[in-house]
Amino acid sequence: MVRTTADGDVRVLTLDRPARRNALGCETLRDIERALDDATEPVVYLHGAGEAFCAGADLDVVRELDGDDAADFAALGQRVADGLELYDGAVVAGIDGPARGGGVELALACDIRVATPDATFAETGVRLGLFGAWGGTTRLPRIVGAGQAMDLALSGRTVDADAALRMGLVSRVVEDPRAVADELGAVDYAALRTLKARMRDDSGQQVGDERERTAFARLVESADF
Repeated sequence: MVRTTADGDVRVLTLDRPARRNALGCETLRDIERALDDATEPVVYLHGAGEAFCAGADLDVVRELDGDDAADFAALGQRVADGLELYDGAVVAGIDGPARGGGVELALACDIRVATPDATFAETGVRLGLFGAWGGTTRLPRIVGAGQAMDLALSGRTVDADAALRMGLVSRVVEDPRAVADELGAVDYAALRTLKARMRDDSGQQVGDERERTAFARLVESADF
């Protein structure tokens, strides 16, 4: 589930499945999609309830998918990530605790990723015979560079907040990521929207998403996890 609240110029989206470390199933993804559709504020702030930002895709859901369903699940996650990326205003991910797999990919789609000192990051799909199929194979290299992206994705290793800052996976490490969202809410909205539109202009994402979706579906059909 996703809780959404409006607080001045900031729309707060809280991933609220703390018992499952905010793992993402179809309904949670649709909740994010609906919340983004309803939001009108200059800034959206995405964070997780409890001790984790997001554990990624709910593996109990993924285990039940066949090939066609897996492609649809990947498409849903991609659509949500695209919605974060294309939101009219600024989107800030406040990452406190673990971000894994699809949680990293949702964060990658946000305009600004802000971590607390307790944040950790890993693209763990390869350890399950899968990979991140919500835009991760296209966004991760773009954000951290091809070499770092290959290292993270092929090893599945975990990095802490300081390492994430050094490689550009996050832009700040602070005690209170929400303060960054409030900071952005105070700037000129028209300028913010225009700057984001120009800096987000990337015509190659759609083709990459399609190929990613197909490859993910093939792996799910043959995976044993």
